[in-house]
Amino acid sequence: MTRLVKLTLKEKHINDFITHFDTVKDKINAFPGCKGMKLLRDENTPGIVFTYSEWESDDDLEKYRTSELFASIWPTVKQWFDQKAEAWSTEIYFDGFSIK
Repeated sequence: MTRLVKLTLKEKHINDFITHFDTVKDKINAFPGCKGMKLLRDENTPGIVFTYSEWESDDDLEKYRTSELFASIWPTVKQWFDQKAEAWSTEIYFDGFSIK
């Protein structure tokens, strides 16, 4: 299962977010059930970032979302948002990368 989360940051907190992300990215990436994650940044609007993560199952994502790790991250970064976060849980319909 792939999870996409769009975060729109207040301009004055973009660097705060990136700095904080660098302190937690390895912990998130190593969380049980997480197959890997990326932080993507919009090329034209630096305050828009996306987390892209792949999970073994919906249950694994839910365990992360209810974990102490998530509880320690979310309140910090949430205060830097300019808009409410948007999130989608997706499944692969077609994967052209796997056939290249």
